[in-house]
Amino acid sequence: MSKISVTRRSFVKLAAAVGASAALTGTEAGVALAESSESSKPEVKRIRSCCRGCGKMECGVWVTVSDGRVVKIEGDESAFQSQGNCCTKSQASLQACYHPARLKHPMKRTNPKEEGDPGWVRITWEEAFQTMSEKFSELAEKYDGSSLFGMGGTSRIWSMAPYGALGNAMGGSNNKYTPNQVCKGPRWYATGMVSSNAFSFMAVVDRPKVYVQWGGAGEISNYDDSCRTVVDCASNADTYISVDPRKTNMGHEADIWNNVFPGTDAVLALSWAHVIIENDLFDELYVKKWMDAPFLVCEDIEPSGWTLPGRSSYDIKTRLLKESDLQEDGSPQRFMVWDTVGNRLVYFDASTGLWEGETWTPSTKGKEAAQDLPDGVVQGFVPDATGFGVEDGFEVEIDPALYGEYEITTKDGAIHKVKPVWEHYRSECAQYEPNKASEICGVAPELIEKAAKAYATRLDPSTGYGNGGIQYMLAVEHAGNCVQNCRCIDALTAITGNYDTPAGMRGPTTYTFDGELVGGMPDVMGGGPQSKLPQIGSEKFPLYSTYAPQWSDAETLMEAAHTGKPYPIVGGFCMSGDFMSMGNSLYNWEALKGFDFWVVADLWLTPTAGAADIVLPVWHWLEVNSPRKSQGSSGAAGATCRAVDPPADCKWDPEIAIGLFKAQGLPWAEGEGDEQWPNWEGVCNSVLKGTGMEWTEFSERFQKEGWIDCKKDNPDDWGTYRRYQTGKLNAGKPGFPTPSTKHELWSLVMESTYDDGRYNLPTFIDPPQSVRSKPELYDEYPYTMTTGRRIPVYFHSEHRQLPWCREQWTSPRVEMNPNMAARLGIEQGDWVWIESPSGKIRQVADLYYGIKDGVINCEHQWWLPEINAAGRGFELVEINCLVDRTAQDPCVGTSNLRAFPVNVYKATPENCPDGNVVPVGYDGQEMIHDSSDPRLKEWLPTYEGRDE
Repeated sequence: MSKISVTRRSFVKLAAAVGASAALTGTEAGVALAESSESSKPEVKRIRSCCRGCGKMECGVWVTVSDGRVVKIEGDESAFQSQGNCCTKSQASLQACYHPARLKHPMKRTNPKEEGDPGWVRITWEEAFQTMSEKFSELAEKYDGSSLFGMGGTSRIWSMAPYGALGNAMGGSNNKYTPNQVCKGPRWYATGMVSSNAFSFMAVVDRPKVYVQWGGAGEISNYDDSCRTVVDCASNADTYISVDPRKTNMGHEADIWNNVFPGTDAVLALSWAHVIIENDLFDELYVKKWMDAPFLVCEDIEPSGWTLPGRSSYDIKTRLLKESDLQEDGSPQRFMVWDTVGNRLVYFDASTGLWEGETWTPSTKGKEAAQDLPDGVVQGFVPDATGFGVEDGFEVEIDPALYGEYEITTKDGAIHKVKPVWEHYRSECAQYEPNKASEICGVAPELIEKAAKAYATRLDPSTGYGNGGIQYMLAVEHAGNCVQNCRCIDALTAITGNYDTPAGMRGPTTYTFDGELVGGMPDVMGGGPQSKLPQIGSEKFPLYSTYAPQWSDAETLMEAAHTGKPYPIVGGFCMSGDFMSMGNSLYNWEALKGFDFWVVADLWLTPTAGAADIVLPVWHWLEVNSPRKSQGSSGAAGATCRAVDPPADCKWDPEIAIGLFKAQGLPWAEGEGDEQWPNWEGVCNSVLKGTGMEWTEFSERFQKEGWIDCKKDNPDDWGTYRRYQTGKLNAGKPGFPTPSTKHELWSLVMESTYDDGRYNLPTFIDPPQSVRSKPELYDEYPYTMTTGRRIPVYFHSEHRQLPWCREQWTSPRVEMNPNMAARLGIEQGDWVWIESPSGKIRQVADLYYGIKDGVINCEHQWWLPEINAAGRGFELVEINCLVDRTAQDPCVGTSNLRAFPVNVYKATPENCPDGNVVPVGYDGQEMIHDSSDPRLKEWLPTYEGRDE
């Protein structure tokens, strides 16, 4: 096997030799060079593609291939959504593609599931599919299909089968362990309940006038707009506000920094809202017409309502005043408001999306957006905001009240006092006026007020919309209070008029194909027996079974694997996922080792694969063909296009899932014979159906013309803002796809699920292990830990075995304030122990004034590919080994992954196993912790033998 081994010194010598040969004189030398030039000239191709080196950002790239080998990856300047960005992870992808440790063949375990050698033996795909079919069928028959589950990861789009389809091939299981529960899912869940699903995505590409970056570092990587797009956005904004416990890389350039204490984001958001409301900086028209803010609350009546149709019927029961509360034949879907013009009650009808006396037609009057966009990017159409006048389709003008208390008589003759939802929200926010909020969230009162006013004060009122949305990210989901955090921020963007507006909250890009769910449920027929058992976690979290079951609760699932309750979990299939993403990693690892049968499809022998019975090799993104539409609000459509053929026996993830369906005798697609089990091209053609093109035509167009601007190609939907006025958000009716068809401050789903009213409004929930929730922990564990920050060369658990990446960042780091470090006797570069009641690990001290004294910032999902053990040394350095597995968000079960108490102390020979301060694996080898470690060279690309 040949490897790159040219050093700088040898390169200089080689260059000198080439230069000398070029200087040869004489006819013979010239003739010789001329004769050989054509034969030695390499075949070079440049392939336009979509990078998948991190998350789900759609960075356009050019891949240069020389003689069938990828030699360069660079940014595509014509890709408007990424502006030529090409980060370190993208460029290092060629090292992943040709990595000597890549899986190339299906393999099965021959040794017991201990820390030693699994005894991997190469097998054929035929044997792999037959074994999987037999074992999954056997276990489903013995225990039930739901005893099996699919585990997914960050997906790369084409490994989505664990999110849905895979369960059909495992006895009809409805259980799935997906990172949605800790990543984007809570934001989607929250917005899905109160506005529109995944409207947590912000159109950063539209360049807001005020850019708010909340709980993330999109300049490094993100799940929607990131890297250069975010940097350009912040640079061009009139004001850039950073909200984060630590000063992020780009945060050094922020105009305002709200250094919020971990886990208290909702307090800060409610405090901003208080400042905005009390200074009349909210969008009064949007709040009155498109939110439930004017709906009247009658606190002393019994809740009542109607059954909400959908994939699972859901009973709405609310104390919002309805026509049915006032008269016997009244509708429970007509919500009452007080009209200050007529001094009377009027209704809003959620069944039609119309106000009393309103006639609606989709908005067509408006103007082009006025954003500072790069040349050639379509602005989009902004419909004029509609009001309550006769010219807006009302029989008579009305003006819904936001303030005041009113006396009404219900149908039983009782007299009640009622107030608008807005009054209740205003009171909730007032509890966190800046001085009070500062005591909890740690941000100075004057900085809270400054940030809120900067965000909400319109810099160009003539546009008719706000300064931009809020790009809020993973940090708000990980403190055991995620749904309410997300609701608090969602409300902020709504009341300031930044919903479905330029640079506002726009949700997922819409186009003529989906492109996100290759292998997910929408494009799979399914079939076979379906489990009758309830989805894991549905009893613990009632929203799962009553509203929208998007995932199984990972903690309950792993507990069932240990205890057999509520029913046994005995195996499953993981596609590019890992057990370190949530919950306690040590507890999860023990569960995996106890499975009767476990399959992993991945590029590498990861820690998750260390517990597998069968491992399956998959394609790298440089080997994939797949259509791609922006997951977020970037508004782009394009494709990942194959640059090189995949090695040996590797398969595309959907083809692996399809192969299992075929082995189970289940159809994946419509058709006769083998049409039911399409190859990769057939899958792509299916996804592209809505475009009128098949893969060959679509990919050729993409190569020639580049990325599609969905605002241009889909003008009536993605190219139009304020779609709540056009019917595009609510199946042809005005408003939103919520029970009330309004953007809800008072959540009908939450009220109907929790009858004590605790979550009716956006509220602050203290993290389950804060100093206020569990003060007794802080005597022994006096510091607060946060984690999850973005690292320039890594993405979650990825790239630790790529030489270019690992030599730049050899060890996991824990940031701490130098003043804190000095008190603890810790210096820069020291290994330190980080310990909680649930576990302890080691990381390297990185002293940084950009984080508060008393707070530490650790790195997550570390594992050590160089450690020759089944778990690959994760237990030595992975911060989620410290997680209290029982500490969860009370609504959707998201793990409390940060904002919990720890102790920190210096690692010494006296307090380390066998005196080894540097973590050592079971094989006695130290982890790589120095960029000069010769083991890094063993991971250099291998070009020969790819087909062996």
